[in-house]
Amino acid sequence: MTESSSAPPDLDLRLVRYFSAVAEHRHFGRAAEALHVTQPSLSRQIRRLEQQLGARLLDRTPRGTVLTEAGEVFLPRARALLRSAATAAAETRAAARPSRITVGYTAGLIVTPAVRELRQRHPDADVRTQHVPWNEAAAALLDHRVDALVTRLPFPTGGLHVTVLYDEPRVLVVPPDHRLAGKESVTLDDIAGEPLPRVRESDPSWSAFWRIDPRPDGSPAPDGPLIDAVEDKFEVVAAGQAVAVSAGVRGGLRPDLTAIPLEGVEPSHVVLATRAGDGNRLVAAFGRAARARLTGRP
Repeated sequence: MTESSSAPPDLDLRLVRYFSAVAEHRHFGRAAEALHVTQPSLSRQIRRLEQQLGARLLDRTPRGTVLTEAGEVFLPRARALLRSAATAAAETRAAARPSRITVGYTAGLIVTPAVRELRQRHPDADVRTQHVPWNEAAAALLDHRVDALVTRLPFPTGGLHVTVLYDEPRVLVVPPDHRLAGKESVTLDDIAGEPLPRVRESDPSWSAFWRIDPRPDGSPAPDGPLIDAVEDKFEVVAAGQAVAVSAGVRGGLRPDLTAIPLEGVEPSHVVLATRAGDGNRLVAAFGRAARARLTGRP
């Protein structure tokens, strides 16, 4: 065997990222949409990666896309490779620009007061903000897309430092003509038979918290429509197909919905999350500003 034939494959990180997206979505169409590429182009790139590795990674079935045995082996290594590359790039940028921070936030949460204070106290720093999808909280931090994130529990917290900033009471969201609309408050007994939306491919702990599933007596929460994004839940509620549990919707609901306090359930926890052991001085400074300025009060 020649030296060239025994050399390891020169993997293209872009192809590795494409494979990871398909493996995550288990569907070429949804992965292509998330990557902002066409489905035929994505298929070609996956074939290129398989040729580089000399193994088939994915099989298409009538029910979606599944990993082959080789794909199952490669997936955790692909994720580690992407994370290592992101860490190397982020730490290199940090060494070149030590006064930079990206503050993330998820839907319905406002970080402006803390960001404004950080900019005032560190006028020479490059302080940026970035919206993060609800289901990418941990990944956005561990992949160094953001350095600090204000979001809601629950989400995987391995490798992260999490501080509760404030609590938000959970509410029931219904259309104005619903039988419970106008009540001062409701309990789980009031919605025992009401279907709640299910988010496709959501984290089990997230789904259990926001659907309150199972209920305290062990019974399952009734299943409502299956949706692809949290934002879609308000559409199915407005259409009368389900009710939904939410938080932090003060004045932010669409006019065809109303919120009722939900009694007897744990509140939602709004938290500041950062990478464990991150020594960036701006991360620490933002933490102080967040604890002082982000209190949940209007």
